[in-house]
Amino acid sequence: MHRFVASGFFIGFVPSRLWGSHAGAGTFGAGLAALLALLWWDQPWWVGATAFLVAFGLSLWSAAPFAHDHADPGWVVIDEIAGTFVAVIGLSGWPWVVAVVIARLADIFKVLPGVAQAEQLPGSVGVTMDDVVAGLYGLGAGWVTWWLI
Repeated sequence: MHRFVASGFFIGFVPSRLWGSHAGAGTFGAGLAALLALLWWDQPWWVGATAFLVAFGLSLWSAAPFAHDHADPGWVVIDEIAGTFVAVIGLSGWPWVVAVVIARLADIFKVLPGVAQAEQLPGSVGVTMDDVVAGLYGLGAGWVTWWLI
């Protein structure tokens, strides 16, 4: 059950099936999250916040068996799902798009303050928190975009 949830309901294994590597699995997880988030894009902000809290809890729980010695297996994508969910809380339209893109880029490149440091936290907290911090950057960028347009 841990592997099923941690892999984003097995979507984290798709890249290894397609090209024999887990490279890009996080983007598959973020893509799944973005598609799911479309379901509540016109709902009150607390619907997205609730989805984030559920994904956050599932990430901490399901990634734990695979996160020893700062390991973050490529196929574990529930953390990207949680990060994408936090990025889009209360957003729709172009701000939503900006939030998803910024969150994904912040997670991939880890150059923004706090993202790489969060990854160094122990166990599943480290696996999850770098994506949440990246998602918070996306959320901020999305809300700035909302305000500007």
